[in-house]
Amino acid sequence: MDSEQPEPAGPLAADVRRLETIRRAVSQIIGAIGEDPTRDGLRETPARMAAMYAEVFGGVGVDPVTELAVTFEEGHQEMVVLRDIGFHSMCEHHFLPFYGVAHVGYIPRGRVVGVGKLARVVEILSRRPQLQERLTSQVADTIVRGLHPEGVAVVIRATHLCMTMRGPNTPGGEVITSAMRGIFRRSAATRAEFMSLIR
Repeated sequence: MDSEQPEPAGPLAADVRRLETIRRAVSQIIGAIGEDPTRDGLRETPARMAAMYAEVFGGVGVDPVTELAVTFEEGHQEMVVLRDIGFHSMCEHHFLPFYGVAHVGYIPRGRVVGVGKLARVVEILSRRPQLQERLTSQVADTIVRGLHPEGVAVVIRATHLCMTMRGPNTPGGEVITSAMRGIFRRSAATRAEFMSLIR
């Protein structure tokens, strides 16, 4: 692995046996497509891919609600929004990346969480085989479980390489998903306020 690359994190990174299984499988795939896995340019590719999977799938088996365990009593009961949270994930259908930004808002019941923890929830949930629709719902539901707020809103905008590299071949297409919980689902005015803040 290149020395400047970050050390992989997450449960997979510590499992030498599973990493070796990935390395062998990648070598077999290279051979199956008609290439020589022992030639110079490909010799280290299986090990690099195993290390990369340990990093990009570092959220598998990690419960993101633990990131929300520490809260602060501020008496704040107005909307809190963190917008433009960059993320990347892997589409579980073709194991090609999708990437974009997430916008997260919630209305606390007096107790708030450090805003960086909202970004961390998105990161953990995106670092696993995913569907954008599921990712959006999981972010919202994790915040509901961890903070018990008046409501949660999540909007994700993403580009899917499985659409641009294969199949439809539609460069520039963007997928937008949303999940509304609590007051954001019940109140059109609350939803509209959130949407105005993330524009």
